[in-house]
Amino acid sequence: MKKVIHRAPTRGHADHGWLETYHTFSFADYCHPQRIRFGALRVLNDDTVAPGKGFGIHPHENMEIVSIPLSGALRHGDNMGHMQTLRPGQIQVMSAGTGIAHSEYNASGTESVKFLQIWVLPDHAGHTPRYERIALSESRRNTLRPIVAPEGCGGEHVGWIHQNAWFHTLEQTEGDTAEYRMRIPGNGAYLFVLEGRIRTDGEELGPRDGIGLWETEDLTITGATDARTLIVEVPMRI
Repeated sequence: MKKVIHRAPTRGHADHGWLETYHTFSFADYCHPQRIRFGALRVLNDDTVAPGKGFGIHPHENMEIVSIPLSGALRHGDNMGHMQTLRPGQIQVMSAGTGIAHSEYNASGTESVKFLQIWVLPDHAGHTPRYERIALSESRRNTLRPIVAPEGCGGEHVGWIHQNAWFHTLEQTEGDTAEYRMRIPGNGAYLFVLEGRIRTDGEELGPRDGIGLWETEDLTITGATDARTLIVEVPMRI
């Protein structure tokens, strides 16, 4: 098994007043030659947007984009006519494909909104743009909850993207141990700790630490404390 570890304090950081953002991989003004991507996982941004503020209309193309709210309410609008508000327990998935323009604003005038925005490189360029908002299934302790899968591999509470990639969340009580098995040989898994502490492959990781693991068929994740983790499995050869 091979691995790469990204500790929370080593991430790129910018504070624009209305936006505080942390970048696990190179993004905007943060450029790190050893942190361009993890396989098909290109962007993992950890954003906090001030009340009433947000990102104006801007374009994307040829990228699969997943937004996961952690607290607060995120308002999405796009040039396909969607205008929806996203809250914890929901995710939104966009295939930018041949081109999409959208905006993201904090829907509250009093509370900050915290969310992850994750970009995955698609299986090929030129897909038809699409958008969906998904209500996730209820999370159960020490059970992998699928939230994103390739087209045809998910279900009612799972978003889909144009890539052989799977996203899961995992909530654990201290001492719980879960096994994750790669869906496709040759894929890798990137673990991003949202809360608490976990142990995997002899490493202990805390909040907002990340670890990428590959050249393995499975891995073991143990809650060093009560913990919540995002697991993103992606192809390593792009």
